[in-house]
Amino acid sequence: MSWYLYRLGRWAFRHRKGVLAAWLIALVLAGTGAATLSGKTSDNFSMPGLESVEAFDLMKERNPGAAADGATARLVFQAPEGSKVTDPTYAGVIGETVESLAAEDGVVSAVDPFEAGQVSPDETVAYTTVTYDTQSIDLSEAQIEALEEAPEAGREAGMTVEMGGDALMEIPETGASELIGIAVALVVLVITFGSLIAAGMPLLTALVGVGIGIAGITTLTGFVSLGSTTPILATMLGLAVGIDYALFIVSRYRHEVMIGREPEEAAGRAVGTAGSAVVFAGITVVIALAGLAVVNISLLTEMGLAAAATVAIAVLIALTLVPAIFGFAKKRIIKGKIPGLRQHDPEADDHSGAPAMGHRWAGFVSRRKAVVAVVGVLVAAVASIPVMSLQESLPDDGTAAKDTSQRKAYDMIADSFGAGANGPLLVVVDTREADDADAAVAATTEAIEGVETDIAAVVPGQAIPDADLATISVIPQSGPADAETQDLVADIRDAVAGIQDDTGAEVLVSGQTAVSVDVSEKLADALPVYLALVVGLAFILLILVFRSLLVPLSAVLGFLLTIGVALGATVAVFQWGWLSGLFGVDTPGPIISILPLLMVGILFGLAMDYQVFLVSRMREEYVHTGDAGTSVVTGFSHSARVVTAAAIIMISVFGSFIISPMAMIKPIGFGLAFGILADAFLVRMTLIPAFMAIAGKSAWWLPTWLDRLIPNLDIEGDQLTKRLERTPEEATV
Repeated sequence: MSWYLYRLGRWAFRHRKGVLAAWLIALVLAGTGAATLSGKTSDNFSMPGLESVEAFDLMKERNPGAAADGATARLVFQAPEGSKVTDPTYAGVIGETVESLAAEDGVVSAVDPFEAGQVSPDETVAYTTVTYDTQSIDLSEAQIEALEEAPEAGREAGMTVEMGGDALMEIPETGASELIGIAVALVVLVITFGSLIAAGMPLLTALVGVGIGIAGITTLTGFVSLGSTTPILATMLGLAVGIDYALFIVSRYRHEVMIGREPEEAAGRAVGTAGSAVVFAGITVVIALAGLAVVNISLLTEMGLAAAATVAIAVLIALTLVPAIFGFAKKRIIKGKIPGLRQHDPEADDHSGAPAMGHRWAGFVSRRKAVVAVVGVLVAAVASIPVMSLQESLPDDGTAAKDTSQRKAYDMIADSFGAGANGPLLVVVDTREADDADAAVAATTEAIEGVETDIAAVVPGQAIPDADLATISVIPQSGPADAETQDLVADIRDAVAGIQDDTGAEVLVSGQTAVSVDVSEKLADALPVYLALVVGLAFILLILVFRSLLVPLSAVLGFLLTIGVALGATVAVFQWGWLSGLFGVDTPGPIISILPLLMVGILFGLAMDYQVFLVSRMREEYVHTGDAGTSVVTGFSHSARVVTAAAIIMISVFGSFIISPMAMIKPIGFGLAFGILADAFLVRMTLIPAFMAIAGKSAWWLPTWLDRLIPNLDIEGDQLTKRLERTPEEATV
C-alpha cells in the first residue's frame, strides 16, 4: 500500500493546482448547501424496546390528540417578597398568561395552576405546564415567539417569572471554543517546527476539512433530523485529527527535504510512509465511531456516522491536499524561521537538540522497564477508582447553568414543591383487556401507594376517554437524576408486576424521568457489546498493521487503562464535584448516560492513532536493523516530539470545549481531553515502550501460518524503500 500512497503523494504534488481547486470547490459547494438547505436540529431520539417509550407510543396510538411526547414548557411565577401569587393582581396576570398560551395554535393544554393545585404551600410560587402537539423541533417561529413573550406580563407586574422545559431548547454555540483550540494549536505547531510556513500547513488543511464536514452535516439537517451536538462532536474530532494527521505528514516531508531529497520525491515518501500510518489510524477511528450504530440509538448513530465522515475527510485531505500544498511551498517548508525560535527536525537521527529529550526518556524507560510498567499500571488503577461509583442520567433543566432561565425555573419548583415535582412519573394503565377497568386502575393505584420509599404524592388515575387507557401521576421526593428516583422506577415496576395477571390490565411506567432511567440502563448494557465489537475489529486491523499478536494486545489492554483513567477523572469532577469550580461545574451530579459510550468510541480510535504512529516507527527501525531493543529507543525518539505536539493539540482542542455552558458538551470535552492526556503520556509514551522493551523480539512474533495468511501492508515503508532503491525509474507517476 505504501507504494500506491507514494505515487498518490507525487501525483498530488504535480497536480497541485487541480487538487487545491477541487477541495476549494467542495468547500464552496458544501457551504452553499449549508446556507440554503439547512434545517433545525433536534435532540429527540428513538430507542425501540423500552417500556417507557412503548407507553408513549401506546398513548399516541390510542389518543393522537393528546401529544404524549409533545414539547412542553413550564412557566414558574414567584410573587415579590411579602406578597402571594394568590393576591388578585398577581392571580389575574397568571390567569391571563395561561389563557393567552392556551389560545395559541398547537397548544394541547395550558394548566391553570390554581385549579391543578400547582401553588406552593406558602402561596408564593405557582407554575403552569404548557403542552404542544408537536415536538420542539417542529414548533413554528410564531409559537416560539409567543412562548418567549409569555413571561413579560408577569415580570411587568413585579413577579419573577422563569421558564423551563424542552420547548425552547438552546442550540449549542461553540465559536469561542473553536477559536481557543485553534489558537493553542497554532502556538504548539510554531514551537514544534520553529517556522510559520510549516506550522500553518496542518492548520490550514484541517480547517478546510472541518469546513467541508460541518457544512455537509448542516446541509443534511434540511433532509434528516440530526442532534444539536452532532456538528459539535464532528468539529472536535475534525479539528483534532485533521491537524494531527497533517502534522505527521508535514513532519516527515520536512525531514525528507532536510536530508536533501527533492520536494516531489520528499512528498511521495512522506505520504508513502507517514501516510500509511494516517490511513490505518483513520480507519481505526472510523470503525470506532461507526460502531456506535450497534447501540441502536438514533442520536448516537447520527453522531458517530457524522464524526466518522469528518474523520474520513481529514484522511483524504492529509493524503491529497497536504502534498498539493507541498507543491506550492517546495523547499520553503524549511524556511520562514521565527526570530527567537530554533527550527526543529523532530525526526533527526543525531538525537541532539530537540529529539534529545525523547531519546533520553525512551532510554530511561527501557532501562527501568519493570519498575516503570508497575508504577504506571498502579497510577492508572488508582485514577480509575471513581468509576466504581459511576451514576448515569440524561441531562435535564437541573444540569443547566445556574444563570439560565431553565435552571432558575427548576430550582424554584424544587424549593417550593420538592425536587421530584420537576420529574413526575407517568404510570399508564392499558385497560382494553381488563375485566373491570376501574378495578384495574384502583389496584394499580393501591400497589403504587404501597411502595414506601421516595414517593411524595400519588395522583389518582385519570381515564382517557375512548382510549381504554388511564394515567396515574407519581411525584417522587428526589430529583429526576437522583439515584433514589431511579430506584423508585424499578420499585414501582416490581409493585405492579402482578397487575396484569390479576386484572388483565397492562401497566407501563413512563414519563421523561423513566425514559432517562431506561435509556441509561440500555446504554450501560450496550457498552460491553460495543467495546467487544470495536476492540475486536481494531485488534484484527492492528495485527495486519504490525504483523504481531503482542503489540495489538498491548494496545487494547493499554486502552482499558486509558478509559478507566478518563472516566475516573470525569466522575471525580462532574459527579463528585472535585475541582468543580475550576471547570465551571455548577451542580455535580450523574454523568450523562451517552458519555461512556462516546468516550470509549472516540478515545479508542484516537488511542490507536498514537499506537500506530509511535509503534510503526519502532517497527520501521526493527525491520531495518533487526535489533528490538534499539528499535524501541530510536523509533520513539524519531516520533516522540511530533506525537507530543499532536497530543497537546488534541488536548487543547477538546479542552477548549470545557468552557461550553451546555451540560452535554462540557463533560465530553473534559473527558476526551483528560483521556488523551492519559493515553498519550502515560500509556503510549510510557507503558507501551516499557512493554516493548520487556518483550524484546517476542513483541514482533507472529505464528508462521498466520504470517503466510495475512497480506503485507508495509506500513513501515520498508518495501517502498527497497523498490525505490532497486528501480528508481518506476517512481515516475
